[in-house]
Amino acid sequence: MFKDFYRGKTVLVTGHTGFKGSWLSIWLESMGANVIGFSLDPSTENDNFLLSGIGKKIVDIRGDIRSRDSVNNVFETYKPEIVFHLAAQPLVRLSYEIPLETYEVNLIGSLNILEAVRKTSSVKVCVMITTDKCYENKEQLWGYRECDPMGGYDPYSSSKGAAEIAISSWRRSFFNPNNIETHSTSIISVRAGNVIGGGDWALDRIVPDCIRSIESNKPIEIRSPYSIRPWQHVLEPLSGYLKVAMMAYNNPGEYSESWNFGPNMDSVINVWDIASLIIQNYGKGELIDVSDPNNPHEASLLILDISKANYKLGWKPKLDIESTIKMTVDWYKQYKYRNVYEICIEQINNYELI
Repeated sequence: MFKDFYRGKTVLVTGHTGFKGSWLSIWLESMGANVIGFSLDPSTENDNFLLSGIGKKIVDIRGDIRSRDSVNNVFETYKPEIVFHLAAQPLVRLSYEIPLETYEVNLIGSLNILEAVRKTSSVKVCVMITTDKCYENKEQLWGYRECDPMGGYDPYSSSKGAAEIAISSWRRSFFNPNNIETHSTSIISVRAGNVIGGGDWALDRIVPDCIRSIESNKPIEIRSPYSIRPWQHVLEPLSGYLKVAMMAYNNPGEYSESWNFGPNMDSVINVWDIASLIIQNYGKGELIDVSDPNNPHEASLLILDISKANYKLGWKPKLDIESTIKMTVDWYKQYKYRNVYEICIEQINNYELI
C-alpha cells in the first residue's frame, strides 16, 4: 500500500505498547522503518505488544508523556522524521474514576509532544491520534464532520475534545500550513471510531470482555446492548494514519488538518449485535443483558462522516463488519498456539491485498 515510503525513515510511536500502537509498530517495522517506541509498560501479559515480541525488533523506551523532560530527551536523541502520537488514557468509564489523570495524559501529554516537535527540526509530519468521541455528541443520525464542534460529556471525551482544540491552536500558531516554508512541519489530527482487533485486553471494551468470558466459560455480560457504534478493524484507521502521513510528507502543508477514519455504514451497529457476531465466529458463548440505568453516562449513538478522507486522500475502508469480526476472532482463537508476530503480519499482508 505504501511501496517503500517508510523504509529507512525514523518514526516515533508513542503508546507503542498499547493495542493500536503495537499494531502500528509491527506494520511500520515490517515496511523497514526505524521505529522508536515511547510508552508506559503493557497492561497485561497477553497484550499484543508482548506476545508479538515487537519490542525486540524496535527501539523500546518506557516513559510517561506527562514528563516533558523524558519526551524532549527522546526527540533530541533519535530525531524522528515522522511522529505518531497514540499514548493516552483511552477508557470512558475509567475517566470517571481518574478524571484529572485523564486530562493530564490526554491534554498535557499531547502538548508535550507538540512542544517537542516545535523544538525538533527533523520532524516533517506529526500525526496526533485522538478519537471520534472528541465531537460534541448530539446523538444525531448523520455522521460528524471534521468541521463540527468539539465537546464531550465524560472526562475522557472532553479531554480529547480539549486536545483537539489545543492541536488546532498549535497548528495555526506555530505550524501554520500557509507558512510551511518557515517550519516545514505538518500537524495532523486523526479521529477513528470503535477500533477492534486481536491483542486488545482493556477493561470495559466489548471484544476483550467477550473473549475473557468465552475463555472462562462464563456468560458475556452486555452493559449497553443498544448503544450504536462505528466498529472497525484496527488496520483500517492505521492505514489512514499511514497514508495521510505519507501524503503530508511528500506535500508539506497540504494535508495539515484533521481527518475522520471510520467504517462504512454497514458496520455501524449496536453492541448486542457485535457480541452475537463474536459468538458466531468463535463457535460458543452466551449473552446476558446487565444494563443498568444508574451506570455512568456513555453515548448511545455516534457516527463519523468519512467523505473528506475518501475525496482528498483516496482512502476508504476495505472491510465489512463480518470480515472485521472474523479477523478479530481469528487472532484470539490462535494466539495461544501460534507465533503472534506471524499472525499479525499475515493479517496485515492479507489486508493490503484486499
